[in-house]
Amino acid sequence: MTELLEKVITELKKLPPDQQDAIASRLIDELKNEQQWTEKFESTTDEQWDQIADLVRQEISNGETTPLDKVFPVKS
Repeated sequence: MTELLEKVITELKKLPPDQQDAIASRLIDELKNEQQWTEKFESTTDEQWDQIADLVRQEISNGETTPLDKVFPVKS
């Protein structure tokens, strides 16, 4: 177990049981979600990646996208 995780658990132990359970439930949900995304990502074939890339290129060509600098302006 990492030092950071041990620190979190130490802090969680200070909370009332209902708050501990609420946080634990959120963490379990997050872990399940992360596992599902990992499985989906790892099971994506090269052909599927190529299809996604083609779709993105087509959307860019059709002007259906927003440049990232418009969404997340660079701060100077």
